[in-house]
Amino acid sequence: MRIIRAADCLVMPWKNGGGSTTEIAVHPEGASLDEFDWRVSMARVESDGPFSLFSGIDRTLSVLSGNGIALAFGSGSTVTLRRGSPPHAFAGDAAVVGQLIDGPITDLNVMTRQGRVRHRVRRLSGPAPITIEPAGELLVLFAAVGEWRAETTGGPRALGARDSLVIEAGESASLDCGDEPGELYAIDLWTGASR
Repeated sequence: MRIIRAADCLVMPWKNGGGSTTEIAVHPEGASLDEFDWRVSMARVESDGPFSLFSGIDRTLSVLSGNGIALAFGSGSTVTLRRGSPPHAFAGDAAVVGQLIDGPITDLNVMTRQGRVRHRVRRLSGPAPITIEPAGELLVLFAAVGEWRAETTGGPRALGARDSLVIEAGESASLDCGDEPGELYAIDLWTGASR
C-alpha cells in the first residue's frame, strides 16, 4: 500500500501545445508509452483535436474539471462527457476527435494493454464513508475532490485532492471526507485477458 502525492507527479507538455499530461502511475515503473502494461494519468486539454492512437490499448476517460468534451468517433457515434458523467471506455486505436465545450478541461485517463491487464473505473462520491478493497490484483484510488481520511490495513492515511492511494489484493480501506463533498475514482486492475 502506498500513496502517490499529486506534487510528486511528472507533468509533460504536449508537443503540439494543445495541453499537458500528468503521469500518476505506470507499470512497469518508468515504462514508455510503447511499453507500459497499465498507465493512469491526467490531461489538461486546452484545444480541440484528434486523440492520439494507441493500438492494442483499452482506455477509459473521465472529466475532472471544466465544462466537458464532445467525442466524435470515426464509427459515427458521439459521446459528451461532463464533470459527473460516468467514466467512458473505448478502444485506444479508435479514431476520436475531441471538441471542448466552452473552455479547457482536465481529464483522468486510464489505459491498459490488451491481453496483459484489464481495468474498470468507477466514480464514487462522499461525504459518507466508503469502504473498498481491490476486485483484482491492484486498486488505485484517485482523490478527485476533497480531503480524505483513510483507515487502511497499513494504518491511517490522509489523501489530499489529486493524491492517489494504491492498494494491493488482500488489503482494504475505509475513506471519508467528513461533512465536505468529495469524489473518488476507483481503478481496479487485474492481469489476464478476461475478468
